[in-house]
Amino acid sequence: MKENLPALVARAAELCRDWRLPSVRAWKQRTGGLAIGYLPVYVPREVFHAQGALAVGLTGAGDDLEIIKGDAFYQSYICHLPRSTIELGLNGSLDCLDGIVFPATCDVIRNLSGVWRMQFPQKMSRYLDVPQNFEREMGGAFYRHELEDIAREVHERGGKQLEAETLRASIRAYNENRRLVRALFALRRNEPWKLPTAELYVVLRAGLVLPVEEHTQLLRDYRDLALLDAERRPMDQARVVLTGSFCEQPPLGLIKTLERAGCYIVDDDFVPVLRWLKGDVSEQGDPLANLVAAFLEDAIDSPVRYCGDGTKGQDLVRRVEESKAEGVLFCAPSFCDPALLDQPMAQAALDGRGIPWTSFKYAENTGQFQVIREQAGTFADSIKLWSEA
Repeated sequence: MKENLPALVARAAELCRDWRLPSVRAWKQRTGGLAIGYLPVYVPREVFHAQGALAVGLTGAGDDLEIIKGDAFYQSYICHLPRSTIELGLNGSLDCLDGIVFPATCDVIRNLSGVWRMQFPQKMSRYLDVPQNFEREMGGAFYRHELEDIAREVHERGGKQLEAETLRASIRAYNENRRLVRALFALRRNEPWKLPTAELYVVLRAGLVLPVEEHTQLLRDYRDLALLDAERRPMDQARVVLTGSFCEQPPLGLIKTLERAGCYIVDDDFVPVLRWLKGDVSEQGDPLANLVAAFLEDAIDSPVRYCGDGTKGQDLVRRVEESKAEGVLFCAPSFCDPALLDQPMAQAALDGRGIPWTSFKYAENTGQFQVIREQAGTFADSIKLWSEA
């Protein structure tokens, strides 16, 4: 018998909150496979899966962990994620990982890959460069070489040899997972009161530590239980798109604060690895070539992915229009260069379409939530007043 909805959400929240990775340790003991950690925002999880390795997304420890040793490596004003990751590594919380992949995100994450390599020379430490040229003959050839090189290193560490048939099966498993994620986003967009973002967020984040097959079942169960809950009724809240939180994930309390302030979050960029590829990856032909083509031609817009000149902000406008949002919340971690450098261009695009917005920054300190709640609440109220005028 399926668990009830509160129990399912509580289980997902526990998976998100326990940064000692007990589920990963249990998986390794059960299977004997490798566990490869990765930092946001994207890695080719299908490749690791095909090699019998568990891809483990790392998001730090939020306000549950006091940063002491991590501040010896980074200035205290640097975003929480790298300082927290080093702290977790040095206190043994990440010992179950056989390596970490650091995707190209910003200068701090690039630096973190080097720090990790020096502190843990026995572990795999790989900086994943991604193409900024999207021609298959150039960027595609470069990215395929990167994937082949990573697969070779995982194999040398004890992972399976990357083979076409197993990679094709892994693509099939992740395609199913992405379809369910897209379906849940569509359900929330249409009826946000049935899928509160504070719930959906932890259910999605649980996928960072679970095998994809288990996470797919969790998504399916959550969808079915949420749709059966007849007590959830619509309220007069402002529909907003939240953007800027693609790397360091916001505290769960912040999301709850925004919803309590009168906002229905109908679209966001949390946990982007789950939907970095917008559609299904082809399951026919050369599977590695298909992964490369999907990254080049079917990936979401992101501050860490090159967009053509003059196109910054246009995807955000599209998301607002498709979700029938009434405004935008720019919600970025303090000192996040990619988010904050993109923000003026995105705001200009919104201004050009007459879409209201407001902005704030967050850190792991929960004492800021009251101020954010007041700002978000005022913004939601003003949207309702303007829409009725």
